[in-house]
Amino acid sequence: MTMLDEILAKIDEEMGSLDHELRIELPDRIQKAAELGDLRENAEYKSALERQQFVQARMSHLSQRQSELAQIDVKNLPPDRVGFGSRVTVKDLDMGDDLDFTIVAGDFVDFDAGQISLASPIGQGLLGARKDEEVSVSLPVGERRYRVLELLTLPQQLGLQE
Repeated sequence: MTMLDEILAKIDEEMGSLDHELRIELPDRIQKAAELGDLRENAEYKSALERQQFVQARMSHLSQRQSELAQIDVKNLPPDRVGFGSRVTVKDLDMGDDLDFTIVAGDFVDFDAGQISLASPIGQGLLGARKDEEVSVSLPVGERRYRVLELLTLPQQLGLQE
């Protein structure tokens, strides 16, 4: 399963959960809260309405992300440079550590799984780098230098390029 497939699956899963909450759970909460009386001073009612608005906004955002991700043409991604979906191993030339990253969209970062956002300083610093290339990245702790040791791009993962 590619990174793109994983992200789309996460979106589908979250959308399903939110849809269930919006259609089943929240109407029930709103109805029960409304039965308690005066709606102007009913904290449970207000809380349920606020949650409903949040869920609707989140579903709208996720739908937009789905649309954006569906438009990614993997065939147009560089087959030999770090980009969206790339799995990359770098050596931190200052600390001596080898680090493994997968470059992901900002909404779906999982640091424990070694995922970094394309928009993060490290993601931006690695963007467009080739295997064996050195890059400098400005981090809050200062400048860091990395060498790309291994690179598996999204087109390579899909068998479109070697």
